[in-house]
Amino acid sequence: MTRAHDWPPTDLARRISSHVRSLRGELLDLVERLAGVESPTDAPETQREVQAILEDALDQEGFRTRRTVGRAVGGCLLAVPRERRRARPLQVILGHGDTVWPTGTLESMPIRREDGRLYGPGTFDMKAGLANAVFALRTLRELGLDPPAVPVVFVNSDEEIGSPGSRHLVAMLARRARRVFVLEPSFGPRGLLKTARKGVGGYEIAIRGKAAHAGLDPRSGASAILELGRVIEALHALNDDARGTTVNVGVVSGGTRSNVVAAEARAQVDVRVLTSVDAERIDASIRGLRATVPGVSVSVRADRRVPPMERTARNIHLWRQAAQAAAALGIDLGETAVGGGSDGNTTSLFTATLDGLGAVGDGAHAVDEHVLIDDTVDRCALLTLLLMAPLDEA
Repeated sequence: MTRAHDWPPTDLARRISSHVRSLRGELLDLVERLAGVESPTDAPETQREVQAILEDALDQEGFRTRRTVGRAVGGCLLAVPRERRRARPLQVILGHGDTVWPTGTLESMPIRREDGRLYGPGTFDMKAGLANAVFALRTLRELGLDPPAVPVVFVNSDEEIGSPGSRHLVAMLARRARRVFVLEPSFGPRGLLKTARKGVGGYEIAIRGKAAHAGLDPRSGASAILELGRVIEALHALNDDARGTTVNVGVVSGGTRSNVVAAEARAQVDVRVLTSVDAERIDASIRGLRATVPGVSVSVRADRRVPPMERTARNIHLWRQAAQAAAALGIDLGETAVGGGSDGNTTSLFTATLDGLGAVGDGAHAVDEHVLIDDTVDRCALLTLLLMAPLDEA
């Protein structure tokens, strides 16, 4: 048995790297097949073909798959090995099949390979990551490798909108797993892994006042817009660069005509925080907003809350194993914290989580979306080796 401090064995890293590279052409073909199926979150029926492709590919690797039907989204795909020892712990490979690109995008953004890059909508976020999962499992099978925890694959179809229909399933799996590897794309040209993500909160502020003629009888009115201006100032005062806290009023509306004292106004607010403590503090401040203009009322509704993925001891331990694995594979690996959320924010509440293990590239949600082919193939080797990492605790 390999001791934790001796891991990973050099010969194992070399075998995995060589085998994954031998599968390069087939891996890229699968990325193109997946990216060739347009699968926007708001078109649930488009998820079926993505899930069918993955189902067929995972079946060949000895996995039994099950699909769940979504109500307003495209459902989820769960894959477990057909042959496994029940008492063994689990490790989860987590991804999503939905993209931000509407149906028809391929007409203006066709899939193409050029200068060591693979371009196309959804390639970077995150069809290449899904393909890497399949080929990591294929490498384990073809090399006869027996990981210390049973790998389970879970792919949802609503991550791009915050996983409203699947978050409870993600949490349920995380509670049972020893660790989770999230196949979101890496960050930046170096392909940094994501060891922390900000929590995300969304709020709608509704202000009600009293209408009056602005010229004839303004004092009988109570301006909701005047109160909104004061609320905006109070909200922006909550920003704290040192703590990584951002509070942004991004959308405002209100009033009816310029000669009418506004009877109503609204604001949509985005909040990002690094810690759960800050999330609770900002939430209390926003919910505690009170009117300062006589005759006006303020109400607050929270429309989404995603907890932060914090740099817990177990997450950092998993990152260190990734750094060791990368060094053995000859990969220059770094880590970072990012402002956007993912399903890793949820899993990190319950178990060790490492995010950004998908493709290396650029252009997520942009017209130049692409993956760096060789670097992304190397990340498949990294995922494979990580699945073999010992389950020693932090």
